[in-house]
Amino acid sequence: MSEVERRRPLSPHLQVYRPMLTMMMSIVHRITGAALYGATLLLVYYLVAAANGPASFATASGLFSSIIGQIVLFGFTWALFHHLLGGIRHAIWDTGYGMDHPVREYLAQGTAIGGIALTILVWALAYAMR
Repeated sequence: MSEVERRRPLSPHLQVYRPMLTMMMSIVHRITGAALYGATLLLVYYLVAAANGPASFATASGLFSSIIGQIVLFGFTWALFHHLLGGIRHAIWDTGYGMDHPVREYLAQGTAIGGIALTILVWALAYAMR
């Protein structure tokens, strides 16, 4: 084995790749997908509490209406929309479209901005309907 072959990394590493928006959106898509599993358990808890009776439902409602609960629900809403838009982005790529440089970046920006915008819109509507 030559000296160059010994010094060369065996697999790609972070020093080789420059972080790009599409790469970051892909990583966040995976993280939000995993987070949605935990959020689904919270939804199940809420539904079971509602079916369990008024006392259980009051406890669950108190938990979710607290400031911590509201932050968790806001994060759940953002994760849901971000993951949805990321899935749509991947579905577009699966058709063979949007792989060129400018379109690829626009789709990634749309995922990031759209997830935040839809989350704020839903929460604004929810508070307006109170």
